[in-house]
Amino acid sequence: MTARKQQLLKAHRRSKRLFLIAFLIVLLAAGFLLGWWLVPVLLVLAWVAHEAWFADHLFYRASDDYQYNFPSGTPRQAVELDAGIVRLSEPLAPGETLLLELKITAKWLGRWRDPYVELGGDRQDFERGVNGRRFLNLSGQAALGDNTLTVRGRHCTLSSSGTLWIMRNPDYAQQRVMVIAPHADDAELAAFGLYSRCKEASIVTLTQGEIEAEDFQRLGLDKAQAARLKGRLRSWDSLSIPLWGGVPASHCVQLGYYCLQLPAMAEEPGKPFGSRESGENDVRSVRQHNPIELPGDVDGAPTWINLVGDIRQLLEHFRPEVVVTPHPELDPHSDHVATTRALLEAIAASTWKPSTLLMYANHLHDNDRWPMGPAGGGIALPPAVEPLPSDRLWSPLLSADVQLDKAMALAMEHDLQGPLGFKRQSRRVIQQVLAGRRWPVTGSNEFFRKAVRRHELFWVRDLSD
Repeated sequence: MTARKQQLLKAHRRSKRLFLIAFLIVLLAAGFLLGWWLVPVLLVLAWVAHEAWFADHLFYRASDDYQYNFPSGTPRQAVELDAGIVRLSEPLAPGETLLLELKITAKWLGRWRDPYVELGGDRQDFERGVNGRRFLNLSGQAALGDNTLTVRGRHCTLSSSGTLWIMRNPDYAQQRVMVIAPHADDAELAAFGLYSRCKEASIVTLTQGEIEAEDFQRLGLDKAQAARLKGRLRSWDSLSIPLWGGVPASHCVQLGYYCLQLPAMAEEPGKPFGSRESGENDVRSVRQHNPIELPGDVDGAPTWINLVGDIRQLLEHFRPEVVVTPHPELDPHSDHVATTRALLEAIAASTWKPSTLLMYANHLHDNDRWPMGPAGGGIALPPAVEPLPSDRLWSPLLSADVQLDKAMALAMEHDLQGPLGFKRQSRRVIQQVLAGRRWPVTGSNEFFRKAVRRHELFWVRDLSD
């Protein structure tokens, strides 16, 4: 986390402490003046208000402008918002990924209900209290070129003019694609729509996903046994669920390294790092269904050297033209950052060089609700309050049928199954009643809302330059 984000986190905690002190003073005064029966009532009301309106984790200000710099020479043109219609200043330039930069300002109600923008039949949500530069995703909006695309802010106002950014990409699904997934489910969350229509795709999962297996202890297992069972199940998920999207088992590989150990492996490349919870230290325990032999099969040691060697051999075996991997600046999960680091080292050492990286973000530093809003909506660009590398973007459209297939793929993931705990379920009920939020019926995990969308979104980095 950067120094600026650390400062925001400290300010957030300081404000929270001051609020708690003031609230306690009010409670004591109310109890003394009006009766102590009022104290529990106020406590309950305060808890309900917190769950409805103050439980989001935003480590930036809603008034911050998003900082995006696109590659030099990216086509752009001015647009006007006239009577609820997006009017182009000139004929639409060719390109399939369209991003509208404008200022969005929350109305009073937009501080208590999620402000959003309706675009034709799409909806894209933003932070409560938003007051800054944002980027709407207009990809797939055919009405834009005819000057008939309707736009309306709900609980917010939109600036009367903006900038349309146009980015042109080939259809990467027509090339050989390899999806690199730190954990089982990352490939489906980020790229099910992409890989399910690829002519030739391969999926490589780096870890077993064995930690945080408390739910399996209800089966009478101790902590290590539960972790081993979870690792086996999620390894199976990583090999079997892609078949739902048309990727055969012969193109799926599970490397069997251990959760949250990849960063430590990177710092000491020759040292093995076994599982924190399962007691295992041999990655071969979940490799028996892999279609090819890999360098790590020789000794099964969970080392960085073996990991990079495995990826290098897979690059040379599947010969992907496009590799899909986590965005190392946007996605802060330590295993995700280390995954892309290992990939880049493997590419440097490999005789096969892919031409393109497509990078995704399944987690964010700043906002754990992004993409905001209900399932099925478009994906506006995520918060970027500090400048990112100047990458092109690609945002392919997912049909309603593909979105449903993606939701069903997520429903098969063992880590996304199971009911919500009491606290989260209570929060959802409160937010639904008081804040108007909605969740999909396809699954209770938050990723069913965040990942099943009108678009998928990738940052494009050319490796052939």
